[in-house]
Amino acid sequence: MVVRRLVWFLLLAFAPALAQSGLYIPAAKLGLRIVEDGTGANRFAKNGTTLAYVPGVGWADPLPATLPPPQGDRLPLEVVRAAGFIAAPEAGVRTSVNTDRMRLVVDLPQGADAPSADLQPFGERLQLTLPFFLPGLEGFSSNIVGLAAAYAHNGTQLTLQPPPGRLHRYRITRLEAPARLVLDVFYLAQEISETVAPGFTYREVWGYPGASSGTSSGEPVRVFWLEAAPNRWRLQPVGRPGNREPLGRLAPQALALLNGGYFDVRSATPIGLWVDNGVTVNLPFGRSTLFWDDDSLFTARPSVNASVRGPSGVSVRVGLNANRARYTAYTIPGTVGQSGEQLYLIQNNRVVSVRSAPGDLPPGFWALGFPPNAPLAAVGEELRLSVSLEPAATYALEAGPLLILAGKNVYSPDAEPFRDRSPLVAFTTQSAVAWTREGALWLVVTDSGRPETLAQILLERGAWGAIRMDAGSSAQLWIRGQLRAPSEFARPVVNGLAVFPR
Repeated sequence: MVVRRLVWFLLLAFAPALAQSGLYIPAAKLGLRIVEDGTGANRFAKNGTTLAYVPGVGWADPLPATLPPPQGDRLPLEVVRAAGFIAAPEAGVRTSVNTDRMRLVVDLPQGADAPSADLQPFGERLQLTLPFFLPGLEGFSSNIVGLAAAYAHNGTQLTLQPPPGRLHRYRITRLEAPARLVLDVFYLAQEISETVAPGFTYREVWGYPGASSGTSSGEPVRVFWLEAAPNRWRLQPVGRPGNREPLGRLAPQALALLNGGYFDVRSATPIGLWVDNGVTVNLPFGRSTLFWDDDSLFTARPSVNASVRGPSGVSVRVGLNANRARYTAYTIPGTVGQSGEQLYLIQNNRVVSVRSAPGDLPPGFWALGFPPNAPLAAVGEELRLSVSLEPAATYALEAGPLLILAGKNVYSPDAEPFRDRSPLVAFTTQSAVAWTREGALWLVVTDSGRPETLAQILLERGAWGAIRMDAGSSAQLWIRGQLRAPSEFARPVVNGLAVFPR
């Protein structure tokens, strides 16, 4: 989809403007009819006004005789202007068409005012008048969309015929620097709703970010959505640290599967908290986490009490991963530590080496960052890490960012720690777990977008709470062993969320 959008905008960038000098306009596009009177003169009539051109003589009153002659049934632009048929300012225009949208871009004359319209539906045909003279649109050709243009005194009348059997929407946007008017006409695939089990409905719908506020300027987004009715579902984390598999294989007997949280690709180590049936499988990184017991879901940033006991038997309070302190324990493979501190590399509770931070933490080890003037142990000595977590829950899976809290959009790109910010800014496939105030569970994947768009869509659909899970090629939704979103291959993951009927 990203490639398709890139091609789209390259086409627009290099398409030639259709407005040009020496232009001839078809008489029919001006509402003129050609009158044959046997005199050899070219006569064009409209609403009691007749324009006549006599070969070898020129134009008759009220036009100056020296204006350029017609060419068959086409009138020169100078004649059209002089006759007062068109008063609207002339503007360059170009078009582009793909499988689900037509775009028309008008290069606005200096100081020109332009209309705008938020995304709104229309029937099988769209008729609009833009307050500009847009010559050249009569040459438009497409096997997807029909476009007819007629020129009136106050502008260009457009009639657009998109493919039948689709959901039709249009939007007019005013852009600045350079000044442009953009007309987007969308013809979208129909929505889908099917019952996959009693109390479970799978839908494919369109999200229109900002629609409820009347400022829908975002792109329509396809949403792949499993809704489980209250008290009908059971949710369970599945997978194994250190192992990556296609999501569908992690729990083939599940009714539905959604990808889980983030992981280190090199070592298949989860990046974040993972609790399964009360057992802590992986320690937290520091972002928002999905907690649940039975059918009660909530999100929180877990409170961590961590300490390290040294060879003397004395325990020291430490930070953990993203929650740094004077002493900080690091448990996730990759680059860890901050410049200016030292690192103990620890395996099987023994200090293996001491090095300057930042440094690489390999799988199977943990590290302790400490001030150079305050060591706790020497190489070969024992260091033990102890961690307790609040809140306590039967199940937990860390993901983030948090999207919806108590029915409000709380997404903030800077609210949570990420070692790599690309998951926040990338225009890519998104996935989320959401729920309603009544207790319905939603597993959601969307076409390419960003977290803020996902948050808007979920809020407008009535979500009471929502958290984004991993995104990009990890984002995937399986229903009864079939990959529903995305339609192409999705990469193996470390963990996922499996839904079972109660």
